[in-house]
Amino acid sequence: MSLVSDSALRRALARARDGKALDVTEATVLLHARGAHLDTLLDHASRVRDAGLRAVDREGVITYSRKVFIPLTRLCRDKCGYCTFATAPHKVPAAFLSPDEVLEIARQGAAMGCKEALFTLGDRPEDRWRQAREWLDAHGYDDTLSYVRAMAVRVLEETGLLPHLNPGVLSWRDLQRLKPVAPSMGMMLETTSRRLFEEKGQPHYGSPDKDPAVRLRVLEDAGRSNVPFTTGILIGIGETVEERAESIFAMRRVAREYGGIQEVIVQNFRAKPDTAMRGLPDADLQELAATIAVARLVMGPRVRLQAPPNLVDSEYELMIRAGIDDWGGVSPLTPDHVNPERPWPQIDDLAARTAEAGFRLRERLTIYPEYVLAGEPWLDPRLFAHVEALADPETGLAREDAVLQGRPWQEPDGGFAPSGRVDLHVEVDTTGRTTDRRDDFDDVYGDWDALRDRLAPAAGAAPASGGGTPGELRQALRKAAADPAGLTDDEAVALLSADGDALEELAALADDLRAQAAGDDVTYVVNRNINFTNVCYTGCRFCAFAQRRTDADAYTLSLEQVADRAEEGWLAGATEVCMQGGIHPDLPGTAYFDLARAVKARTPGMHVHAFSPMEVVNGASRTNLSIEEWLHAAKEAGVDSLPGTAAEILDDDVRWVLTKGKLPAKEWIEVVTTAHRVGIPTTATMMYGHVDNHLHWVRHIKLIRRLQEETGGFSEFVLLPFVHTSAPIYLAGIARPGPTARENRAVHALARILLHGAIRNIQCSWVKLQDDLCRQVLKGGVNDLGGTLMEETISRMAGSENGSYKTISELRAMASVTGRPVRQRTTEYGVPSDERLAASAASDGVCQSVRRVLPTV
Repeated sequence: MSLVSDSALRRALARARDGKALDVTEATVLLHARGAHLDTLLDHASRVRDAGLRAVDREGVITYSRKVFIPLTRLCRDKCGYCTFATAPHKVPAAFLSPDEVLEIARQGAAMGCKEALFTLGDRPEDRWRQAREWLDAHGYDDTLSYVRAMAVRVLEETGLLPHLNPGVLSWRDLQRLKPVAPSMGMMLETTSRRLFEEKGQPHYGSPDKDPAVRLRVLEDAGRSNVPFTTGILIGIGETVEERAESIFAMRRVAREYGGIQEVIVQNFRAKPDTAMRGLPDADLQELAATIAVARLVMGPRVRLQAPPNLVDSEYELMIRAGIDDWGGVSPLTPDHVNPERPWPQIDDLAARTAEAGFRLRERLTIYPEYVLAGEPWLDPRLFAHVEALADPETGLAREDAVLQGRPWQEPDGGFAPSGRVDLHVEVDTTGRTTDRRDDFDDVYGDWDALRDRLAPAAGAAPASGGGTPGELRQALRKAAADPAGLTDDEAVALLSADGDALEELAALADDLRAQAAGDDVTYVVNRNINFTNVCYTGCRFCAFAQRRTDADAYTLSLEQVADRAEEGWLAGATEVCMQGGIHPDLPGTAYFDLARAVKARTPGMHVHAFSPMEVVNGASRTNLSIEEWLHAAKEAGVDSLPGTAAEILDDDVRWVLTKGKLPAKEWIEVVTTAHRVGIPTTATMMYGHVDNHLHWVRHIKLIRRLQEETGGFSEFVLLPFVHTSAPIYLAGIARPGPTARENRAVHALARILLHGAIRNIQCSWVKLQDDLCRQVLKGGVNDLGGTLMEETISRMAGSENGSYKTISELRAMASVTGRPVRQRTTEYGVPSDERLAASAASDGVCQSVRRVLPTV
């Protein structure tokens, strides 16, 4: 350990004393504190810890969780130099514990008053060990996580213990699968040192799941998914003091941005026999205390901080002075399988040692009290009854009189009872929304300041949106005319800067390509939009539609109401119903299938264009089906095509600013390409003009082209300008107020150019563009106006001023400026039947129930 000067320590300690925010350099200095400096450091950390406990009415309390340790499998695809938990197949009786063995451990724990079932296992052992793959196949599980999910449900139902899952690295979709069966999950970050991962001979070399970038992504995805998550660092494995400080700051960044890190563990390395690192010295306990104290100062008073009590020898008071407020899970039954040579302290002894330091020991649940009391979105409704049975409703801590017994775990069996403001689709055009923002605005979307910090480096790394010189623009226009699909990124960005005569030339070029690809017809579809619920806890920062179930503007339609609206649309000549809604936690796993069947039962001839990729992933997670299996089931239920919404910008650097919990870009891609493979066509969309830049637009459109060349499944590309007025991310001062009129014209033209020869139909959104802009883009590459809609709530809730429907007459009038033929189409761009055309002509494409009542003069 390198030395630092006494004066540097004093300066850093003074900043800590005064409550100043520390930087990485100052934290590194403080990690060297020993002797009197360490005592001072511990005093400052204790003060911060105590302030945090006072804020939640737990002053003087140190918590712990009474648990059983369930080592579901000790096989792992990684090879860490310090681990004795992971082993080889010939050293264990079976690749996995059997269900009976799992339940026996859980039942014994329940009999001893345990409330947590800690599932610990190696990362995806089937990827490395044939025996693991064979065991899973023989027992009917697709992968290890399917078995984890099944066993978590069995433990809930048969013992009442609450699962805490530690299955290693999890993807965003894995978290969606597992959240309904576990109140909390965890994974140690360990370190952000790439050196320990990339250099041969270092402890994480050759272990794919120890990549620091991968592990940080797990922490972020857990936060985006509103999963109460435990993480931490492992000190003394070869990291430098600077790397240790950087790891703490990495956890702080995620904790600030998402609020999902419920607990940080600071764990000291202990050398173990029969490991590559058996000869290394144990991490010094003074070093551990300094690290805990610095973690407390950096992480702040709200994060719960833990040191495992079986690894601190007799230095309980030292760790409490350092700023911990939790001892972690302690088992009266099972050993610590990760540190088997270190037995847990007896709980009574732990309470006594805690009391000697002036604190009371209180039992908590695996999900921390703050998240218990918050409820949604942190706790899945399927777990409400299990947690409520064990939690004190006032404190969120464990109830002392709780009775451990199994309770059913099941998908919600209702969810379609009509509730709330079910006439919002009409009232949004008259009385409007109740308020411009939800009253949980300050926390539901994450920390706005942390979001600005994320946006700043991303914006700085991307080229400006300004485009090139006049010469470069001329060259790009010539290239677009000669080879539209061959434009480089720089050339395409230059075209987006076109203005004046150059913009007119760009639009004319795009319109020539439109005539070649799609002919002269301006098309529209008579359709009925049905947003079946706006209750959603995903936390998209651009969305003004989503509401909590208790909000004044929240609503959910019954299946009967959905079918009624579909029938109204049919009687008005509609050929399509477009259905999308919020990710409502109460809807049953079969909700999307039920909706499609309800529409088809009432209107058998209606094309069901329904469910965004986000909804597909949600449905697959709830039913524990693969994406492909779910899509086949949806097709059988009556889904004919998918809207390619939820795309926004297919760049995760943008997505993680724009949204909190929406699916990553690769998941969107997987859903739409799988849909194409199983015979379900989709649209493709781009929502632009918020926190993105022109290069993002270009790359997004080019990605859509590549996907189309692979699958041929996109029917159209729809451009969706950002509507800012009531969008949370705009109200927070982060997003700009949508694209300019010039940008809208340029990007519609560019989409036609870049997609020439791949996607025939380019659609503008009259909902989001003013009528005059629609007329202009129709003369600049666009051939389709979308639908009459009949109701449009999502954009109207965001502040769009263009109404909730357009009659056929209004659409025809809008297109008349082009002098081109205007015709009604089907979803597949075919010609509707004479009967449909007659019905739509009689209604002018809009059912009577949604028409605005004009005031009498």
